[in-house]
Amino acid sequence: MVLNICKKLESKLSRLQYLNRHKTKFSNNWKKAQLKIAALHNRIANIRKDTLHKLTTYLAKNHNPPPSPPGRGARGVGEDLNVSGMMSNHKLAKAVADMGFYEFRRQLEYKCELYGAELIIVNRWFPSSKTCSRCGTVKESLLLSERVFNCEHCGFNCERDLNAALNLAMAGSLSVTACGLDNADVAR
Repeated sequence: MVLNICKKLESKLSRLQYLNRHKTKFSNNWKKAQLKIAALHNRIANIRKDTLHKLTTYLAKNHNPPPSPPGRGARGVGEDLNVSGMMSNHKLAKAVADMGFYEFRRQLEYKCELYGAELIIVNRWFPSSKTCSRCGTVKESLLLSERVFNCEHCGFNCERDLNAALNLAMAGSLSVTACGLDNADVAR
């Protein structure tokens, strides 16, 4: 729903900017249009900030392993992403930039600390998508177009993102229970 609102506002912003391009600079009509454009920019930014705060608060409070009570002692696992590499893809760049990954991680870190939760960040080179969550076999290559993970070793079939999420959850529990786990695999 929030994405739909932002898309509508962005198209409205684009239209206002388009209509304002031929107005004489510093005329009264240009100034009025600039105020409308600034107000719309502010509204879009506030919607994004609000959504980000609500999401990070929800994650820090509620996503916890079964033994701990809600809101206390939670453990969350995140993946360090190559954002600059994702920004170089012209089809993803706008969506990635609008997401604000750095701000998301910053807020999640301080809110986890505030609510007594633990946040584990898995290294970006950890093969979460290529590893079978059932037997642990790592595939040599996995194309982005392959949306279903098929393990040749044990015959396990799973949706690719679910498989990666299961692997990240296991990596998070391993980093907590195993002493001296190699930091090349999991970084805290």
